[in-house]
Amino acid sequence: MFIFARYRGGMTDTPAHLQALAIDIAREAGELARRRRSEGVSIAATKSTLADIVTEADREVENLVRRRIAEERPGDGFLGEESGAERGTTDITWVVDPIDGTVNYAYGIPAYAVSIAAVSGEPDPAHYTAQAAAVFNPASGELFHAARGEGAHLDGARLAVTPAPDVSGALVATGFGYDPSTHAGDLARAGRVLAFSRDLRRIGAASLDLAFVAAGRLDGYFERGLHPWDHAAGALLVTEAGGLVGGGGEGGTPSRVMTVAAGPELFPRLLEAALAV
Repeated sequence: MFIFARYRGGMTDTPAHLQALAIDIAREAGELARRRRSEGVSIAATKSTLADIVTEADREVENLVRRRIAEERPGDGFLGEESGAERGTTDITWVVDPIDGTVNYAYGIPAYAVSIAAVSGEPDPAHYTAQAAAVFNPASGELFHAARGEGAHLDGARLAVTPAPDVSGALVATGFGYDPSTHAGDLARAGRVLAFSRDLRRIGAASLDLAFVAAGRLDGYFERGLHPWDHAAGALLVTEAGGLVGGGGEGGTPSRVMTVAAGPELFPRLLEAALAV
């Protein structure tokens, strides 16, 4: 069994070292989110629409993550859902969703996660290279993690995407944006995919959807409207588990236009259906 290294401190940029820090912070942040959930959730604000909420816990958890990174790696950049982008003086940027699946979290549905990725290069999915990732679901206690070139793991056990499923037997997940004007297109896209799949799942947290593809619990996943913090960590999990991730961005990268993840056999068919107009 693969055992990840414990974080020991220090400014080392190896994927394993960044992974250890991501794991350490994700566990601490996830415990705070879980504790706040048990105490009761208050809605702090809405974002793009009434359904697109942010809780007080989102802000508190992101502040914890920012503080920990600043303490351990003061020169690194930060790109978070709640606080925006901050360029650093090193080549590393941390891309963070403090509570992915906020609506699930607010309603007490146990499908939410702290998602943390360390990327090098420009903090843009078309140009960065993901180095390390941690996706932690405090409700289940499951920790998915990856380091570039070292595979993806669930609590230390190596992950692999599902091998060559019969396309008609593929179990695929998706999600829908909060803007009502996009729902008709999302539903039409879901219908195209459902026509050649076993069934669709709608879990409500992109990081967990991607982690489940990496773990072989899902054969594929597609969604329009994702931001970098939604997919940065999960995408590395998928590619390190032998899968492919792409979409409608520059060079076929994940983007708000479309993000698709699957094993190599299913990926082309799923991407074609997801991008079809």
